[in-house]
Amino acid sequence: MISLNIEKTFGFISKENVFAYEAQVKAAQEALEKGTGKGNDFLGWLHLPSSITKEHLADLKATAQTLRDNCEVVVVAGIGGSYLGARAVIEALSNSFTWLQDKKTAPVILYAGHNIGEDYLYELTEYLKDKKFGVINISKSGTTTETALAFRLLKKQCEDQRGKDTAKRVIVAITDAKKGAARVTADNEGYKSFIIPDNVGGRFSVLTPVGLLPIAVAGFDIEKLVAGAASMEKACGQDIPFAENPAAIYAATRNELYKNGKKIEILVNFNPKLHYVSEWWKQLYGESEGKENKGIFPAAVDFSTDLHSMGQWIQEGERSIYETVISVEKTQHSLQVPSDGANLDGLNFLAGKHVDEVNKMAELGTQLAHVDGGVPNMRIVIPALNEESIGSLLYFFEKACGISGYILGVNPFNQPGVEAYKKNMFALLNKPGYEAESKAIQARL
Repeated sequence: MISLNIEKTFGFISKENVFAYEAQVKAAQEALEKGTGKGNDFLGWLHLPSSITKEHLADLKATAQTLRDNCEVVVVAGIGGSYLGARAVIEALSNSFTWLQDKKTAPVILYAGHNIGEDYLYELTEYLKDKKFGVINISKSGTTTETALAFRLLKKQCEDQRGKDTAKRVIVAITDAKKGAARVTADNEGYKSFIIPDNVGGRFSVLTPVGLLPIAVAGFDIEKLVAGAASMEKACGQDIPFAENPAAIYAATRNELYKNGKKIEILVNFNPKLHYVSEWWKQLYGESEGKENKGIFPAAVDFSTDLHSMGQWIQEGERSIYETVISVEKTQHSLQVPSDGANLDGLNFLAGKHVDEVNKMAELGTQLAHVDGGVPNMRIVIPALNEESIGSLLYFFEKACGISGYILGVNPFNQPGVEAYKKNMFALLNKPGYEAESKAIQARL
């Protein structure tokens, strides 16, 4: 289980004011449980961990094994919540250099459909030319431009290289149950498919097949991941007292900081494997709360790396920020600093210490310096980088996001602003049906 410490926000805000949110949190929890709040048709994530069946996990694992047995590379095609959750878990749990090794125990996982970069897609298709590859196509509609474009390229290449029959075995669709272009394609081509539940939005979908299938293909234990999330679901439940509910405390604290002028939350990690957890978190909170000219801006940094780039601004820039630090209690491996006879780098005072001890002191020293510099800090501790801990962390952030959005007074489960750029892009590309918009936008250029 994870733990949350908010002590280093006091002095900027008071404990009494944080605990004064108890009634608002209770109302938000009730709205989530009873489905009476805004966006109540997208609450399928709320009790998802505890409702996932063994049969469903077995089906996902069997499909993952088919891809593992028949592919050197699996490309996950998706954008936003359709790939970020899977990538966050896979990169948090993977050996950083396994993909460079000659002998691999799982397919290399690559990603497409999350950009429209011609060079990126060209280089990807070139890399795949001599590879036995498969595709997991993740799209509820099948018409999201970035993902649909990438899948069109990958589908053709897979069929050309491996033949239609093999392509049917190594292309999997994760899409709507009944409608949409991706569903029609899956049915027509005979792809194995999984359903994106109608009541789960993309950024909350990591514990659906959207995230679980790629994670299983990568070789990680999705049963443990779900179990970790289920434990946190219970720990953040409606019946848990406010003072003992980490999601409630986190939601209340960030809203009190926001009320006191802290408009930017910086998610900090001191472990490079958590980079994509931060990317997933940025979408979760940015897309959920950034509405009606309200919302905390979610940013992220990788320390100690970014201390040498962003550290100056965080220490002495505008005091509109606070930090939430994710700390990993125990590393997977052990590595000690050696002694050096010449000691030209002056590091012999660290000889015999574990590298993580140095890292932990960098973490503590940074936190103290930033608090002294006027930056409130929260600290989230996870026991280790394993499936249970990551599952727990993901659900913690999801539950806190739902509560926090309701406290803020917005619908945390829609994203109307995302459509604005699409409308302009389609008009500029002269997509059929956008003639009026094309004419209007040309007048502005």
